[in-house]
Amino acid sequence: MNTPKTEWPSSLDDNELEELDQYLRAHVGEGDLLLDGVHGLLSALAVGPLQVLPEEWLPEVLHEPFADETEGNRVLALLAKLNDSINAELDVDAYEPILGEVETEAGPVLSAAGWCEGFSRGIDLRAGLWEKRLADDPQLMEMLGPVMALAVDEGILNADAEFEKLSDEEYDECLTQVPTVLGAVNRYWQAHPVTEEEVEAAVRTDEQEPHTPPPRQRSGHWVH
Repeated sequence: MNTPKTEWPSSLDDNELEELDQYLRAHVGEGDLLLDGVHGLLSALAVGPLQVLPEEWLPEVLHEPFADETEGNRVLALLAKLNDSINAELDVDAYEPILGEVETEAGPVLSAAGWCEGFSRGIDLRAGLWEKRLADDPQLMEMLGPVMALAVDEGILNADAEFEKLSDEEYDECLTQVPTVLGAVNRYWQAHPVTEEEVEAAVRTDEQEPHTPPPRQRSGHWVH
């Protein structure tokens, strides 16, 4: 059921995006997410198998104490607004990823590296459920194809087989498919929710083999 337009949480405007971007840049450490990565992380959680509460994902985003209560309230409000806007955009097929920008000899170009990095970390937070379903249902893996291709191309994910780098045209085509992919994955989990058995198996796996994703790095500037 679509959210009535009057109840949509508004997306961050350009000034708010800039404010959040500058905060994250001022507090970034090696391997930490920037704005595009945070958007990818929250996007994965929005379309994922089970709800992930803020106390679980905030440590992936915030790594230092706030300077004061005012700063803390402001940053948390911006992150909450960003998070809410993703679900609202998905409800009305208006989702757009926040992408990075990297400098090349020909000038700045869009990069999905940071977004894919964040998306992969979002999957990591429910790794057991994602991995089992991806192994059991090739339909889900096929849906994620364009995102997986971008992540492999950017070195975010390792592939079992060797893949040629995407051409500029192929890369751009995968980028244009990201909103469609997220919409399809969102509907998939709604139509095929996780079972109690899957949850119990994932908990057992996490207890036996805690998932520790490798550190990743990225650079660049956000654009929307």
